[in-house]
Amino acid sequence: LQYEEGLRQDDETRERLLRLRIDNLEAQFCQLSSKYLYLLNEIQTPVRGGDENKNQDIVNQLIQEALESETESQDVDENQRTFTSSQGKEYDCYGFLKFGHEDGNVLVTRAKILQRKSLEIEYQIRDADEEISKQIKWENFMVGLSPNKHLVRSTDIKFLLRQGVPHQYREKIWKGCNNLYVRQTRIKLGNKYYKHLEERAKNNKSNPAIKQIELDLLRTLPDNKYFDKIDSPGIKKLRRILLSYSIHNPLIGYCQGINRIAAIALLFLCEEDAFWCLVAVTEHLMPADYYTVTLAGAQADQRVLKDLVQEKCPKLFAHLEANDVDLSFFTFNWFLTVFVDGVNPELFLRVWDVFLYEGSKVLFRFALAFLKYGEDEILKQLNNLTINRYMRMLGETITDVRRIYTIAFSELNPFPMRSISSKRQYHLQQVKLELEELEKIRRELRSTREESEQYQDRQDDLSEDEIDDEG
Repeated sequence: LQYEEGLRQDDETRERLLRLRIDNLEAQFCQLSSKYLYLLNEIQTPVRGGDENKNQDIVNQLIQEALESETESQDVDENQRTFTSSQGKEYDCYGFLKFGHEDGNVLVTRAKILQRKSLEIEYQIRDADEEISKQIKWENFMVGLSPNKHLVRSTDIKFLLRQGVPHQYREKIWKGCNNLYVRQTRIKLGNKYYKHLEERAKNNKSNPAIKQIELDLLRTLPDNKYFDKIDSPGIKKLRRILLSYSIHNPLIGYCQGINRIAAIALLFLCEEDAFWCLVAVTEHLMPADYYTVTLAGAQADQRVLKDLVQEKCPKLFAHLEANDVDLSFFTFNWFLTVFVDGVNPELFLRVWDVFLYEGSKVLFRFALAFLKYGEDEILKQLNNLTINRYMRMLGETITDVRRIYTIAFSELNPFPMRSISSKRQYHLQQVKLELEELEKIRRELRSTREESEQYQDRQDDLSEDEIDDEG
């Protein structure tokens, strides 16, 4: 038996080394292919006739062969990780269109894709041992989490969540995290509560949220196959959840941002559990006033983030201030959508793994980690325009998840919640005072306009009376 076990382990080691070698070769192939496509793009010339016309034909033939070869390579190597639609669109395992924002130049686009693919493979090779260890730890944890056993808070689960939840366990773990916040409410309201909400929403044709929800449905996750058409399966569920939530919490009703939260929950949870995930996020995990009409809580958090950037990244803060860059222009939606907006799926799902357990404090950790990750490149940008251009693409270009986590949970320490809470309280009070002052100014303007209109009406009446007298 020991001999057979030794042979088995030896075979597993050989197989693993062979897989690593194949991954290395694939990464090198992607790098070379990317350089080849960039080179072909550089030597393209306008057709003028004669030999130049012949040369251009050769270049065009090479371009066609390179693109066809690259597509065939994807079909062979990535069929376990992605799938392709009948229209030839490539999607990841979550339904997101891979590399959806394409450059107008097909060669440059495919070269960028290959560059990114090469980096992803290199990170997979680097993190292979950690992934195996993580998988074993999660398997052991899930064995102890029986169907009737609820997730409870512990240092073990906190540590595991920071390592990332394997795809096959996300449904159970996310549901368990949500129940830490809403389980008692669900018990109190009963099993049929969501169905009752759904019926009420269906019959309430005067709901003021209906119009905006309908407008936002196809804007929610336009690059995801489950939400890209009005008859997509996710759209119908999303509509029901958002309408039901507007009945459940009329103080919020519907606010842009919660549509994406509900949609991401639907990728892993059934419809009713996705609804309760939305409740957990909006009413427990996020501070009050986050999803109200004024977005006061969200505005306050942007000021807190600015304070933290000044403390944790003073050079970057000074550079942004010197170039008159408003950081909230890029980071506001990170917070409002829990990093769904403008961040690649593998990364924002890892953010969600931690967020659903630890709460909104981690949003500051990740926002700062993103900025710290891109700090050197941002400092190289010498004006407002180039900084803005780089910042718009920052979330989409980050592929090194391990590096982001190292920054967020190691390099940014200490990160006391007491300090965050204090800053939030101060800035929320300031935002509310400013909003009250703004509302006061609006009332005065309305009052002045009304008085002016009344005065004009009186003048018009007097003018008409004078005309009648003269007549």
